[in-house]
Amino acid sequence: MKALTVAHLKANFSDVITSVKKGEEIIIEYGKKHEKIAVIVPYKKYEQKKRKVGLLKGKASFTINDDFKISDEDLLTL
Repeated sequence: MKALTVAHLKANFSDVITSVKKGEEIIIEYGKKHEKIAVIVPYKKYEQKKRKVGLLKGKASFTINDDFKISDEDLLTL
């Protein structure tokens, strides 16, 4: 995975896009400390795969006891 500064990305944008189209991932660094702020990845890698809902239906279960209580405030502060 290649790491580029923002300045290098701006100066060589077309070349970077060509690399990404070929499947390469690019890390974008920012500032004097070269802080890693983003990654450019090919869209095919980014795109989410469809997942089947209910995959564990009939294989797993849980129960909540009748005496289980939690206030809205406690729930929000967890």
